[in-house]
Amino acid sequence: MRYEDFYRRSIEQPESFWAEQARLIHWHTPPRQILDASQPPFRRWFVGGTTNLCYNALDRHLAERGEQLALAAVSSETGLTRELSYRELHREVNAFAAVLVSLGVERGDRVVIYLPNIAEAVFAMLACARIGAIHSVVFGGFAAHSLALRIDDAEPKLLIAADAGMRGGKTIPYLPLVEAALAEAKLVSPQVLVVDRGLAPQRSARSERYLDYATLRARHLGDEVPVAWLESNEPSYLLYTSGTTGKPKGIQRDVGGYAVAMAMSIRLIFDVAPGQVMFSTSDVGWAVGHSYNVYGPLIGGATSLLYEGLPAHPDPGVWWRLCERYGVRSMFSSPTAIRVLKKQDAAWLKKYDVSALKWLFLAGEPLDEPTAQWITAGLGVPVIDNYWQTETGWPAITLMPGLELKPVKFGSPGLPAPGYRLKVIDEASGDEAAPGEKGVLVFEPPLPPGCLSTVWRDDARYVASYFEHFKPLLYSSLDWAIRDADGYTTILGRTDDVINVAGHRLGTREIEESVAAHPGVAEAAVVGVQDELKGQVPVVFATLRQGVGETPGQAAAGMRRCVVEQLGSIARPARIYVVNALPKTRSGKLLRRSLQALCQQADPGDLSTLDDPAALDEVRRALQRGPDD
Repeated sequence: MRYEDFYRRSIEQPESFWAEQARLIHWHTPPRQILDASQPPFRRWFVGGTTNLCYNALDRHLAERGEQLALAAVSSETGLTRELSYRELHREVNAFAAVLVSLGVERGDRVVIYLPNIAEAVFAMLACARIGAIHSVVFGGFAAHSLALRIDDAEPKLLIAADAGMRGGKTIPYLPLVEAALAEAKLVSPQVLVVDRGLAPQRSARSERYLDYATLRARHLGDEVPVAWLESNEPSYLLYTSGTTGKPKGIQRDVGGYAVAMAMSIRLIFDVAPGQVMFSTSDVGWAVGHSYNVYGPLIGGATSLLYEGLPAHPDPGVWWRLCERYGVRSMFSSPTAIRVLKKQDAAWLKKYDVSALKWLFLAGEPLDEPTAQWITAGLGVPVIDNYWQTETGWPAITLMPGLELKPVKFGSPGLPAPGYRLKVIDEASGDEAAPGEKGVLVFEPPLPPGCLSTVWRDDARYVASYFEHFKPLLYSSLDWAIRDADGYTTILGRTDDVINVAGHRLGTREIEESVAAHPGVAEAAVVGVQDELKGQVPVVFATLRQGVGETPGQAAAGMRRCVVEQLGSIARPARIYVVNALPKTRSGKLLRRSLQALCQQADPGDLSTLDDPAALDEVRRALQRGPDD
């Protein structure tokens, strides 16, 4: 089918379109109404239908593919690999669900999951879904304060935590963070179920609230727990994202709409059929981890490859070695991860047989053209950018190779996914921007299935955060974008990441791409810094690829030439700093606001998500010694 026809039907005939897609999942009770949009911007999909995410991910596959590999959990940190068939995974999830029930967890209760990318994280998520509990996965190793905020908001009956995680060969004890979070949390502390990996070097006397998962698992192994059939619009999980008030927003996802979005997208966007292998490098604590490490592949009857480790540890070939071993068909990662590999010897990309790999999807931040071209040439497979948010739960802008692959345009994630009524509008007037004109990316309600249904226990915040920026009601992504004459959208960065240079508005993405056009640049971050004359000026921080035969000063001069040649002298960086590392969150996003604050000798803000403190020290030293140009 042509993409244009498929998309048009999703927009013009949404109820018949989504009724057809709803046949991809199992319904215990069929929906009596496909869409209720009577109270915008709220909407309810598949009203009256009852289903269950765990049943769709496991039970319905047992007869046809019970012995097929469902989950391969591989850790380059511990050297351990765990492989489970659908039947074995079903057994473990039932045991975990029985443990939850024995601890008093019931339908509608919240369970906070504080685990790294290990098999037990998947067991825990699916076990919660099985009994109708609402899980909230928090990135493993997240700072205690951040964990405490999420505990206070979700009010969980149970917290599931590992004794420790590992990153780059370094052990990260979790239980001291749990203790600090519970001490800070204002609520009565929940029980803590501990998945003991034997990694914590010093095990202090543990609180009486701690329960050992292995002991309880042994007690309940072999139990079968009935499925809780949930109405389509009941909450399935909460996933917290940063809020402008400092209080994180609990993005609330439904059950039925999310299941349908996963079933459709895993096949038509990611081109993964039952029995094929999906490798998502995301952490389970992020939106991609929920959708394409766990629910999407399993609902689609595929094999999910779950990875604990870094892209270049123990060596830069680890991902491609796994692709060869498991015959990965579609891989999903981030531009930042590829830029990490770009600093390594490109020979690693050719060392392993990745002939089964058909697609590399990248998301999480804008994909610069030099990085896209480098990895495309290195792997010899199409690289498909795609744009989405924690709030959308699945790609909003992408190409769809499982349906019809449209031409790839480097720098653009592509075309709107089914159901997304996309517009780029002028910030001041609210009118739709002409092709090639910058504007704010928005979606007309009703949002398609799979997107957030509200903010947990705060409908007013849901409306204010996403729908009150423009009239009439429009979902604002808070991202700048441009659409070309073919309908392809390019994301230019956050609306609050705009540099105003002498009245000229420049997106950080535009300058970063120009800097990255210099062949010696591995990665770049651009921030706007206050300037008495021009209001703001762009300042560049860049890392270089290994073996670059230039001094930092020569490289900086080359970067400046690239910017001027591509964007004009108005975008000329005021200062360029060549550094060995850029400060990032544990999910790989650059801490641009912290960079901006350090440039202006201000407080760098909350660094609880900082991955490597040494990177921030590197920036401080660079600022002290002065720019490299």
